[in-house]
Order: sequence, then structure tokens, then C-alpha cells
Amino acid sequence: ALEPLSVGLAIGVAWALTGYLSHPSFYCSYVECCSSAGQRLNATALKVQLDTKLFGQHLAKDVVLKAVIGFGNNPNPKKPLTLSLHGWAGTGKNFLSQILAEHVHPAGLRSKFVHLFLATLHFPHDDKLKLYKEQLQNWIRGNVSACPHSVFIFDEMDKMHPGLIDAIKPFLDYYEQVDGVSYTKAIFIFLSNAGGDLINRAALDFWTSGKHREEIQLKDLEPTLSVGVFNNKNSGLWHSSLIEKNLIDYFVPFLPLEQKHVKMCIRAEMIARGYAVNEEVVQAVVDEMTFFPKEQKIYSDKGCKTVQAKLDIHEDT
Repeated sequence: ALEPLSVGLAIGVAWALTGYLSHPSFYCSYVECCSSAGQRLNATALKVQLDTKLFGQHLAKDVVLKAVIGFGNNPNPKKPLTLSLHGWAGTGKNFLSQILAEHVHPAGLRSKFVHLFLATLHFPHDDKLKLYKEQLQNWIRGNVSACPHSVFIFDEMDKMHPGLIDAIKPFLDYYEQVDGVSYTKAIFIFLSNAGGDLINRAALDFWTSGKHREEIQLKDLEPTLSVGVFNNKNSGLWHSSLIEKNLIDYFVPFLPLEQKHVKMCIRAEMIARGYAVNEEVVQAVVDEMTFFPKEQKIYSDKGCKTVQAKLDIHEDT
């Protein structure tokens, strides 16, 4: 028979071990957890990463950094943070959203608390709009219930069926709770090529008038951008209640990239591959890319999107 002291000691050790293994600091070192401090970002680290990895986008960096840090420092936000990123392909919209996701949840796009929706993949059929709306609402409700600090990224908004995104309006509104679930600590990010022409035209006007692109301010673009997207049938936000009810906190313009910015992308890619930067190769890659307007050749028509593929050709060099 076991001595009472031995039994008591064994039970105590078991309880202590169970408590240690189940303690968040131990458990969450092996399994991803949704921390209650999920939005308390390191502002300095986020700024450094944006400054060193996102080129030619002073507006986007400034607006997003201030918006995200302000939102994260607010213990009781009234609504989720909602950002709509606009600009031509290759200007850094996806890149910025990935960096932001990694600073909210270290696993980034691999995190079970970061959710990426692609219009052409997840919502491909016109005749299933009602089903998509129900699925989208259920998906968001379930994931925010599991983690209030969830991040939702909607890519290819310009390919999304008109009216579909309005299904999430209740979650973006100024409600403390919807059916017992609070969405006020979540982040929603929309990525779209829509409005890119408006942004490019404004950037070109600044260049033509002899002004530096860094002089462009949010107030120079955001009003025109929001109206343009609202009236664009191919924006995914055509006559959307999200715009009508002012539920999108910021329309963030991504400017067209100049040759000097494309060169920065090429150098960064060479360094990422472990190469020494070779300026002859940098120039050779730039020479293979196309720029607009046709006469002046100021802006890259694909941003930095084709840099990796074009650099592959010069791999031996």
C-alpha cells in the first residue's frame, strides 16, 4: 500500500506539472496563440522594416504606420481598423500587407489568425453570390470568435463581384458586438488595382509641374480615390455601403514607381539571394522593363512585379 505522504506528493507534482505545461508562456511557445496583446506593435521595428523594404511609397508607409500604431495603442477601439490599398500591380500593396500581418502575428500569412481571400479563387462564380455572402459572414464570425485580433486580407478587390463585400458591413460598423461577438480589435485590408489610373495621373501632374513626389499628400489623392472607386463598376466597392457609411478608415494610394525605385527593388532582391550588388546587372534588368509615358519613360508599368523573373535571366552574371 502507498503511504499517504507519497500519494499526496505524487498528486502535488502532477498538479504542478499540469499547471506548468498548460501555462500560456509554455504552451504558446509550441502552439500559436492569439495573445491579448496581439495588436501592441513594436512601432520602431515596423517603421524600420517599411523604410528598408518598401520603396517609393512615402504616403503608404506614413498613413499605414500611424493608423496601425494608433489602433494598436487604443485599448477600446470603436470599430475594426479598415484599410483599402490602391495602385497598379507591383507597387507594394501585397508586400505592405504581409509586413503588417507579420507584425500582428509573427507567422504572417502562415498564421491561423491571418486570413487571405483571393476574389478569383474563393469567389469565382457570379451565380453563387448569396452563398458566398453567407460563407464569408460565417468564416469571419468564427475566426474572430477564436481570435479577436484576426487579420483579414482581401486581394483582387477589383475582380470581386459587386455587392459581395457589403456582406461584411455589420462587422466593420460601430457596434460593440454583433450576435455576441466583438469585431472591434480585428483588422481588415482590401487590395485593389482600381484607382491606379487616378493615382498615376496625379503623380504625373506633380512631376509635370516640377514638384517632387514626396510633396504629394494624402489629401491630394484620398477624396478623388474614394469617389473614383465608389463609381467604378470594376472596383469591388461599386456603390458599396462600406464607402457610403464611411467604414473604410483610409484609402491608401500607392504611387507608380520610378526607375530609381525599381533599381532599389533589384538591389534588394540581389542581396536577398546572397549576391554582391552588381550595378551593370541592375541596369541590364531595368533596360528590359517598360516605362510610361512612352516619351518620358518615368514610371514602371509593372512596378517591381517582374524583377525576380528578370533577375533569373542574369543568374550567371
